[in-house]
Amino acid sequence: MSLLDPHALRVLRPSPVVLSAVRDESLTGTRLRASNAHVRVRPGVYARADEWSALPPWDRYLARVHAYGLIHPDAVFCLESAAALLGLPVFGEPRDIHVFDIGRARGRRHGDVCIHASDDGRAMTVGDLIVTSVADTAVDLLRVLPPAFALAVGDAAARHPADPCTADDLRLVAEVQSNRRGRAQLEWTFARIDDRAESVGESVSRAVIEWCGFPAPILQQTYHYEGVEDRSDFYFPDQRVIGESDGFGKYLSGPDAADPRVLRKEKAREDRLRRHEGGFARWEYADAMQAAPLDAKLRIAGVPAVRPPQHALLATLRHHPRSR
Repeated sequence: MSLLDPHALRVLRPSPVVLSAVRDESLTGTRLRASNAHVRVRPGVYARADEWSALPPWDRYLARVHAYGLIHPDAVFCLESAAALLGLPVFGEPRDIHVFDIGRARGRRHGDVCIHASDDGRAMTVGDLIVTSVADTAVDLLRVLPPAFALAVGDAAARHPADPCTADDLRLVAEVQSNRRGRAQLEWTFARIDDRAESVGESVSRAVIEWCGFPAPILQQTYHYEGVEDRSDFYFPDQRVIGESDGFGKYLSGPDAADPRVLRKEKAREDRLRRHEGGFARWEYADAMQAAPLDAKLRIAGVPAVRPPQHALLATLRHHPRSR
């Protein structure tokens, strides 16, 4: 088992809310269990109710992971719990907290805590919290997630800011493990990992585009028109069709969300590309998850299917058994 550079901890995501432990009540003077202003995140750990209710599901999960670590500082987080801390994609709110027990012969469960055991070691990052490495976390998730989500994790691992892992890096990790679970899905994902996919929406869209039977698009194509360099999420060269994942939503969030100049600039970009290319399709993440809306938008834009749809794989988008 190897240890990664502790400085990699700079990329661990902090808790999205302030967590307070019951054991500290005598020091803080706050009666957490008797206060309607606080909610229990885990036994012995509370957060402000107003802050908690405002969290999206994936951030609630991140807070639950931090709450477990507050009470169990020696825990080695793995799978979705490590992914949440490392900034890899987490889908919805996973049901369980996942920890890896190095010396245990068999796994076990306590409530919503899954303790995993394996003959295979795991590389770890050690600091205030202990997590399995980006590569080990990604490989573990690639074995068990629905395939479109697995591809999103693989793409995110390839562009991880502190510890990027190529498909070959992940393949080497998988090959030394005795675990044979999910080998077919691992190979499917390794063959498609691409660090040019910049978001979960783009990764899921890549899978859906393939499963709907469309040709493989070029990612992050650049264009030079009217003295400006532009870039698109997807490009279908034979039809000269541009595809954009997330619609205009990605321009209506973040630090520039209130600035109408941002939306006008994007509208000018789209108009410029439409003047010089053959078609343009925009879709939201929900369109990709439902598949049919994305399929329809690409067909309307002029992209033909080149093979039959893979209905069994498209059906995997409908259910995520590891999330609440």
